Amino acid sequence: MGNTRHLTPRETRSRRGQRGNAPEASAQLRGHDPERTRQDILNVATEEFASAGFSGARVDMIAERTRTSKRMIYYYFGSKEGLYLAALEKVYGELRAAEKSLDVAHESPVDAMRRLIELTFDYQETHPEFVRLVNTENVNYGRYIEQSEAIRTLNVSIIDVLASILQQGQEQGIFRSDLDPVDVHMLISAFCFFRVSNQYTFGIVFQRDLSAPELRHRHRTMISDVVLGWLTQKSSEEDPVTPPGRPWLRRNC
Repeated sequence: MGNTRHLTPRETRSRRGQRGNAPEASAQLRGHDPERTRQDILNVATEEFASAGFSGARVDMIAERTRTSKRMIYYYFGSKEGLYLAALEKVYGELRAAEKSLDVAHESPVDAMRRLIELTFDYQETHPEFVRLVNTENVNYGRYIEQSEAIRTLNVSIIDVLASILQQGQEQGIFRSDLDPVDVHMLISAFCFFRVSNQYTFGIVFQRDLSAPELRHRHRTMISDVVLGWLTQKSSEEDPVTPPGRPWLRRNC
């Protein structure tokens, strides 16, 4: 595994701040572009909330990094709570947009499900700020996300996509009949989320580098095979017939 130490989120943020980031470097260039100013504030705030949590994030720091002022931040977002909620809506919206860009309408149910699982795995792996913000909101018992109609509306899309894939698989006799798309979504998200949220504690306790390419590849294949194995397993109320050849299993991955 080697002795390379992973940087903590705050160390990463600190080093990024020392180098200068896009919002800071572009502060003088954005002039009087309100939308660009708002987006710069939101991007930095997302990093701050993901790194320090709601309580630990400082509006002063966000203002300093964006070369704006607390007054301007409150003008755009109303309050620290409003800024935090906007950051939550931003990360959920970006994930749902990535899912909607996945064109699986003309694929088999098995291939469509595999592609959706792989997208979820890859997205959460490359967007740890999403995982950290969701963790923060769970510490807060969901009190802020409960206020967002936008997030509730956004999350309908992934359930609709899953429901469509599952229905096609059931109609073709590939998937079991007793499936709830929310359950399937939870199963997929649980593994993908855990790999990111617990990468440091799990890695230290079990001496596994979850960022190692070979382990990442194995886990990416494993979650697809596990989910598809369950989807194609007949329920106890159905005939115990397995589709010939188990088409979901890619032995050459």
